[in-house]
Amino acid sequence: MKKDILSMDLNELTSEIVALGQPKFKAKQIYRWLHKSFVTDFSQMTDISLELRQNLNDNFVIFGCSIEKKLISEYDSTIKYLFRLDDGEYIESVLMKYKYGYTVCVSSQVGCRMGCSFCASTLSGVVRNLHPSEILSQIYAISRDNCIRVSHIVMMGMGEPFDNYDNVVKFLNLVSDENGVNISMRHISLSTCGIVTGIYKLMEENFQLTLSISLHAPNNELRSSMMPVNKKWNIEELIFACKKYTEKTSRRISFEYALVKGVNDTDECAVELSRILKGMLCHINLIPVNEVSETGCKKSTPERVKRFSDILSKKGFTVTVRRELGSDINAACGQLRRSTQKEK
Repeated sequence: MKKDILSMDLNELTSEIVALGQPKFKAKQIYRWLHKSFVTDFSQMTDISLELRQNLNDNFVIFGCSIEKKLISEYDSTIKYLFRLDDGEYIESVLMKYKYGYTVCVSSQVGCRMGCSFCASTLSGVVRNLHPSEILSQIYAISRDNCIRVSHIVMMGMGEPFDNYDNVVKFLNLVSDENGVNISMRHISLSTCGIVTGIYKLMEENFQLTLSISLHAPNNELRSSMMPVNKKWNIEELIFACKKYTEKTSRRISFEYALVKGVNDTDECAVELSRILKGMLCHINLIPVNEVSETGCKKSTPERVKRFSDILSKKGFTVTVRRELGSDINAACGQLRRSTQKEK
């Protein structure tokens, strides 16, 4: 079986190349082609001998993703991609343009097993984890397609990153490697629905990324009805882990809160949220929920969003309301894959 070369770090690749009877410096050349030039075929490595290229082709594979569909927002130039993987499965990614540069939202799994009531990614469950190469290839394919350098990454696409922990950590090390695409950890946000064991493991990695917690409710009864993960790790356990994380890393946590009309957007919820997060090194990001026909969730009105935000701000929290990018192309992950599956 051919080996997944794009998932190898430089040390691993060097060992493989030396085992083929090649000098060490060849590994660095190949690594640059993969992670700086984003080649998809060994034949594109033009400064490497034909013999070595053939040897690479015989022993390794470059797992990538091909563009199946591409939707461009007429409002803000956000681009949503449906990618087809080598085994025929589909994943989604989103390119967003900000004043500071380009951000790509990547998927970490094909589907998701977490079962959150408002999310399209989880409707068909999880198919499999993505390899580090397949997470990287989303960024590389988007960079090639738009002739841009991606400066920021958010791991908020399809899947739960902590449900694919080892591959995600390998991806983070690869994407931040100075020998490769070299995206700073400080420009990476990783989102979890609240897998507490993953928070403790990430704490020990000492990464300088931003940890985002998909909270979405201020009490256990409401959160358990929206997010089944809360039945395993309740809010008290989650907030305790978050406090430990901020103490260990000195990094501020971002709490994501999707506002669902008539469900979790009341004044009482805002007050309760301020109470459970009191004294934490954190930021609260309010998100008008993405409306998905199968979930029945409706987004809160702008007036209710403002009221919710004002209550938290007066309690001393730093609060932002996420700008709705790509609203005309359903930029929230899961919807494009699901519609394509239905078509097929």
